Parts: sequence; structure tokens; C-alpha cells
Amino acid sequence: MANAFVTTTELLQLGDGNISDIEVSELLEDAPLLAALSAIEASNDTSHEWLKKTAAPTTGFRAINDGRENKKATYTKVVKALKLFDAGFSIDMGLLKSKNGDALRTREAKDHLMAAFADFEKQIVYGTGQDADGFGGFANETTCDDSDDSMVINAAGTTANTASSVWAIRIGEPAVSVVYGANGRIEIGEEFPTVLDGSATGVYDAMRTPILFYGGLQISTTLDLGRICNLTADSGKGLTDDLLSELFALFPAGRKPNAFAMSRRSQKQLQQSRTATNATGAEAPFPTEAHGVPIVVTDQITDTEALLTVAA
Repeated sequence: MANAFVTTTELLQLGDGNISDIEVSELLEDAPLLAALSAIEASNDTSHEWLKKTAAPTTGFRAINDGRENKKATYTKVVKALKLFDAGFSIDMGLLKSKNGDALRTREAKDHLMAAFADFEKQIVYGTGQDADGFGGFANETTCDDSDDSMVINAAGTTANTASSVWAIRIGEPAVSVVYGANGRIEIGEEFPTVLDGSATGVYDAMRTPILFYGGLQISTTLDLGRICNLTADSGKGLTDDLLSELFALFPAGRKPNAFAMSRRSQKQLQQSRTATNATGAEAPFPTEAHGVPIVVTDQITDTEALLTVAA
């Protein structure tokens, strides 16, 4: 993929006195799910480890002068390597010499951070299906990657590449959390001079601004994440409260999810599936919760997923 650097066009735009101070965007760069998740520092710099209980100890009644078998709890250590995320950028030194050079660098840094958060959020959802060099995400979980898995409800849509998913998440440090490594900081580093190859011949001086961080995802147990798959625009295959209720019921009584994450289309389908009962006859409002669980709507969950099938 070819590099794309800022040019004098962007510099002149910043110096145009006829342009309003407001900034608008046609891109979908928000990361509301990332903002909703808890964040913890990695247990060991660029890797993260935790213990997952896989079997409970046995207890029970016994008769006097009669013993009972002692069984301990069983734990498995989970080790996840964090992945390096690079949002750094370079600008020709000649552009930075202009009176608008500092403003140009500031805007580039802001733009790269916004894109980084959106890309990081999409990695959380789609994992290595989004970027093979990144960390595993929701869609990589073995209890959520097939339509008949134990933590999956199948909405049974049939139109290829028009599917979406709704995720039920138990957010928290002992459950689902974003993991940041190397001191857990995301920051704009100190710029430094470098030399780049020109687009035609020769080289030129540039300033490089590093934005680097290690990141990953902790899903502590298989009971911390659930999914409704194969939601489409096919008749009767959209999101409903009944489907959310089925998903909610997959979680243990004392460990229910505290967030539903979905696309805008799924939120609209849920709203249209509800019947308004108010005195004015107005339509049901766009839902912000279901079954007492807050809804997080994000553009990083797409409506173009492949249909999830039963594993061969």
C-alpha cells in the first residue's frame, strides 16, 4: 500500500482565512464501545496473564464419623501477547517551516488518534479477521465463532454478506477489559527528524511523530461474552427484544452482561419491532437499553458480515 503524506494543499487550507474554525467529518471514526469498556494495565509489560477457574471444589454433607472426598478447584493460566499499534506519521520539514506548520502537525496528530481508536475498536470486535497482525477479538472466541456455539443465538438471516451481530458483554476488570501494555499509556511522542525517499528521486527531510502503544483484549471466561449472529434485513430476521432475551438468558444468574453492543441498523430494527403504548400514539423511541442493560451503538460493528455457519 502506497504512502499518502500531507501536502501544501492541506497547509494552504489551514491558512485560508475564509474557512470556519469548525471541523466536520464524513468518516465514521468514533469509538463508543472502546470508551465503554474498562481498561487495565498488562500484567507483564507486553503480555497479559490471568487465572481462569475451570472447575469448582466439591462440597457436601457428611455423616458423623464418616468422611467425604476432598476436591480442590481447578485453574488454568491464560497468556495473551499484546500487539503493537502504530499511528505515527511524518510531515515534510518544508511544510512545518510555514507559520501554519504547528497547526498542521496538531491536526494530523488528532486525525491519527481518532482513526487509531476506531481501528482499535474494530479489532476488539472482529479480531484477526479485521487485521491478522492484531490481537484476537470477540469474533475469535471459540464459544462465539459458529452459529451453534454455546454463547450464540442465531437470528437465521439468509442473505450473504448483509449480516450483523449484537454482542452481550460483561464489562469489568475480572471480565471483559481492554489491556494496555508498556506502562499502559497512549500518547503522542516527541517528534524527531528523519530522511524519507522522494516520490520520484532523491530524499527529503521530514519530522516523524511517533504514536505507539501495545494493546490487547481480556475475555476472562467463556461466560463473559455472548452473540446474536446472522441479523439481516430479511423479513423477520432483524433484532427483537425476544432475541435479546434469549441472549441474556445464556449468562449465569449472578454474572449477567452489562452492555449490548450493536450497529445502527440493529438499533433501528429493535425500535421498529417495539409497539408504542403511550397515550399520544407516538412511535417507540430509539432504544438505549433492553432488559435493563444499556445499549452501545457503534459504527465499527458492520452490516456486511458473512453469514455465520455451523463448524464443519
